[in-house]
Amino acid sequence: MSLITLTTDFGTKDHFVGAVKGAIYSELPDAKIVDITHEISPFNITETAYILKNSYKSFPKGTVHVIGVDSELSEENKHIALELDGHYFVCPDNGIISMIVAEFKPTKIVEITIHDRIESSFPVLEVFVQVACFIARGGNLTVIGREISEFKTIIEIQPKVNQSQDQIIGGIVYIDNYGNVITNISKKMFQEIGKGRNFEINAKKHKFTKVFSKYNEVASNSAYSNQQYEGHKLAIFNSANYIEIAIYRSNLDTVGGACSLLGLAYRDTVTINFINEPKQEFTTLN
Repeated sequence: MSLITLTTDFGTKDHFVGAVKGAIYSELPDAKIVDITHEISPFNITETAYILKNSYKSFPKGTVHVIGVDSELSEENKHIALELDGHYFVCPDNGIISMIVAEFKPTKIVEITIHDRIESSFPVLEVFVQVACFIARGGNLTVIGREISEFKTIIEIQPKVNQSQDQIIGGIVYIDNYGNVITNISKKMFQEIGKGRNFEINAKKHKFTKVFSKYNEVASNSAYSNQQYEGHKLAIFNSANYIEIAIYRSNLDTVGGACSLLGLAYRDTVTINFINEPKQEFTTLN
């Protein structure tokens, strides 16, 4: 079985996704195609990286991942194919790979060089499909490209910790389908810096002093026992283990989401202040 995933900013209104799938089946009739998403915000590689780094590992080794975001060929934005962490990626060299799997080094990487044989104004359809199907059939990467040693690196915006180790300054990197906003502050960082201290999360004028592990915990918390829980704001460690600010049972078409109700947007700052308890003073009795 040849498994190929698609991640693009094409949307589903136009013909692009259908054309790409049709071209894959024409090349490889027994292929299995999985749509990771086609709803990436246009040209947003940070959003693309967040989705892919939290999904690609769920696929079996040998899967070919086609990334069609910011894919127009230029001198600054070449096309590459690589084997990395047991998976194959076909994508533009725009820094996205460095944001998806920064902890791994590629086994092999090539700059795709078949463009001189293909007249292309739609590279995902006319180039990436050819490369993905070739790899899926077991082809060697060096046949479709020139081996190179590096790809473009973008240092993903990382949260900062102050010198006194009592504050993390992060930001919103993704807004999901429910309108929940995901920060770049991981559970691991929160626990390492927090060391069990009390804290206050600040996002614009909104404050949170508890982080839930499940959305429905807010409904069973005694502090909210007399309230209508739907539409209540909360902070949570999401399934990817990042701090997320959410609205309980949110719906952008009815109740609203954290982005709309709380006025939070991509790249807004989120700050966590850890509270150092005052030292107790002891009086010696003589």
